Amino acid sequence: MIAITGSTGHLGRLVIAALLRRGIPASEIMALARDPQKANDLSAQGITVRRADYNQPETLEQALEGVDKLLLISGSEVGKRVEQHRRVIEAARKRQVKHIAYTSILHADTSQIDLAEEHRQTEALIRQSGIAYTLLRNSWYHENYEQAILNAIEQGALVGCAGKGKIASAARADYAEAAAVVFTTTGHEGKIYELAGDQAWTMDELAEIITRQTGKQIVYRDMDMQAYTALLINTGLPEPIARMIAGWDVAIAAGQLFDDSHQLSTLIKRNTTPIADTVREGIRQLK
Repeated sequence: MIAITGSTGHLGRLVIAALLRRGIPASEIMALARDPQKANDLSAQGITVRRADYNQPETLEQALEGVDKLLLISGSEVGKRVEQHRRVIEAARKRQVKHIAYTSILHADTSQIDLAEEHRQTEALIRQSGIAYTLLRNSWYHENYEQAILNAIEQGALVGCAGKGKIASAARADYAEAAAVVFTTTGHEGKIYELAGDQAWTMDELAEIITRQTGKQIVYRDMDMQAYTALLINTGLPEPIARMIAGWDVAIAAGQLFDDSHQLSTLIKRNTTPIADTVREGIRQLK
């Protein structure tokens, strides 16, 4: 039995779809969800749905009964994730899960992005558990830029403080397929995969892509961190969130989201989805 945490989220649903495409019967897939009612569409497909709440450890051990392989999709509550992940890993150990795959962050061991610390601690917990593991160190999703693309089309500009930093992002579906490959083929135990898009791009290049597809001149306006933080606050974001987002751009400028090892495309045996496809979808949404 293969279990997926966060199964009702965007990535979780894509992983389940990828497993089904790769021939895993619905009866061998388990969707773990904080609110099982949000997974009614999955249960309708014959997938077992179990309640698993990171903040209620007793639900985790019950949910993992009979599970052989577990995809631990990192939680969404920044600042709380290490303890939440610890509970899942401990429940997996008690239920004698044989293999854990974890969605970490690109170059987690060296990354200066603030999000990396929780991933580093989680990776350490997984190693210490004694369970066979695979670390899926995902770069940024193309989808992280969907709203920025829509805003740029409407306003004529992208804004940020990422400078000339290269972003090796990929579509969420690419990462989902990689997770499915790990659980449907052999030889992945003990492996660390640095997963990133084949075609890295800069914000200037993203502006050029939007320009080509819309016929509307789009520019990238690069700011310093303080100015970008202030702009984000003015749009209504709380100051801590604004500072965090601006900090990510600073990390991008320093090369923290660049990788050219092509491990993702090697794993999924096809080229990764180009950012231009995400731009095209954004344009379609506006029509």
